Amino acid sequence: MKEKLKKIAERKKELEAELLLPQTLNDKEKFTLLSREFNELDNILKIAEGIEILENQIAKNKTLLFELREKELLDLVNDEIRQAEEKKSKLLEKLQDYFTPRDPRDSKNVILEIRQAAGGEEAGLFAAELFRMYVRYAERKGWKTSLISQAPTGIGGLKEVIFEISGKGIWSDLKNEAGVHRVQRVPKTEAIGRVHTSTVTVAVLPEADEVDIKIRPEDLRIDVFRSSGHGGQSVNTTDSAVRITHLPTGIVVSCQDEKSQLKNKEKGLKVLRSRLLAREQEKKQREVAASKKSQIGTGERAEKIRTYNFPQDRVTDHRTGKNYHNLPAILDGKLDEVIEDLKKLE
Repeated sequence: MKEKLKKIAERKKELEAELLLPQTLNDKEKFTLLSREFNELDNILKIAEGIEILENQIAKNKTLLFELREKELLDLVNDEIRQAEEKKSKLLEKLQDYFTPRDPRDSKNVILEIRQAAGGEEAGLFAAELFRMYVRYAERKGWKTSLISQAPTGIGGLKEVIFEISGKGIWSDLKNEAGVHRVQRVPKTEAIGRVHTSTVTVAVLPEADEVDIKIRPEDLRIDVFRSSGHGGQSVNTTDSAVRITHLPTGIVVSCQDEKSQLKNKEKGLKVLRSRLLAREQEKKQREVAASKKSQIGTGERAEKIRTYNFPQDRVTDHRTGKNYHNLPAILDGKLDEVIEDLKKLE
């Protein structure tokens, strides 16, 4: 570990010098990549420094135990040693995480796309609940959410919603949320009735920078049109909504949430880059699976991953096989246990 940390400190010095070079400052792609590496190495060294401080504190207090005679002081020092050992253990776990091979996308922000599937209006209502669940989870984690586009239904549901979550460690937490989410309950659209089953799809895309995906202007067709609200009511009187078509793949992205045409275009391109990156990564995964003659999970939307059973107050994750109760709390964003179990399984 000490040898690894020594090499990391040397690499950090190299990066620090390279980031100040004029040719680096003038190369946006290179500067972005080197800055990411520098920040990650800086975090590792700060954690290592914290461990060293705690180790010195523990050693000092253990020496002090041989000099003390009063029980109250002995108890106090022992308690300080215990607390320092706990902090050291947590920091060692964090440090070990850095040295564990990771998905290169773990440091990226994500774009979530939630869409109603089978079940009509009821599916749309549940899509809105899942949207709120992820927003609440993001709030609990201290992440920032930004709406990109949405298509509401007439009764408070959502046919589709696309939004961005930015912060640290988002992809590693949310990547396993991609798939079909099934809900079983008496529809809110019926006062009395039997339990219905509806489904909602969730797609989780790592945000792609211009460094990750290059889009040629000649590969795009951009159409502008007038934004409209509920029931076709005009939101504004300018053609601010944007529809972007990527001609080589046929992928179409529409964005009309902002009043500015430029902002809608920027958001649309962000979604397009992320979809193209996901498409490329899925292609690579399929190639690997074919070469190994084995199936590699890709988190595609067709895979049913979770059932939310309202009558039995139960959430079942079909990958871990575990059941969770207190469904209202989970829908309020308390997903930590579910997500941690998925990480352990992975």
